Amino acid sequence: MKLLLVGATGLVGRHVLALALADPRVTAVVAPTRRPLPEHPRLQAPLIDFSALPEGAGWWQADAVVCTLGTTMKKAGSRTAFRRVDYDYPLAVARIARRHGIPVYVLTSAIGADADARFYYNQVKGQLEEALKALHFASFTSVRPGVIGGPRAEFRMGERLLVHVLRMLSFTLPKRWQPNPPARIARALLEAALDPQPGFHVVSSGQLA
Repeated sequence: MKLLLVGATGLVGRHVLALALADPRVTAVVAPTRRPLPEHPRLQAPLIDFSALPEGAGWWQADAVVCTLGTTMKKAGSRTAFRRVDYDYPLAVARIARRHGIPVYVLTSAIGADADARFYYNQVKGQLEEALKALHFASFTSVRPGVIGGPRAEFRMGERLLVHVLRMLSFTLPKRWQPNPPARIARALLEAALDPQPGFHVVSSGQLA
């Protein structure tokens, strides 16, 4: 299988890339990014601008897409910038993928994703899921982690404290509220791409704890 991975430089994306390159079922990985990735004989990493995707590029010929694109409201700086990364870019990738005949799309979403959610973050995630459903992929899986544990490239004090508290309380918390290891999230994303099931599916945070 040839896998198209977007978001390969992020916390979860890095794990997906490592797992995919080590998996004998994956013959090639295309990981378009804004900054270079280490070379690998089965990796093609074209440098791109997500606001101007090269629709005619040959590397769109793939068997499945795994999308781990995402940011935070604080890092984005505004609702508009946040929506661009978490809604516009993943949807643009999906639309081009469909035009190129890619049948499988796997998304890193979030716990509580709902187009009618009260919180903007969950609302955007839910709206993206609805927009992706409308594209009618043969297989579409939304992986919905809660708090993601693991070291990030950038320091997030609030998130780090929350992960620490949740780990201390892990024996008393329901599984859906326990921290989700990025490697486990990545494994769920990759398996949904490599063994796609027809229709729409959700992998919940409880399944990732």
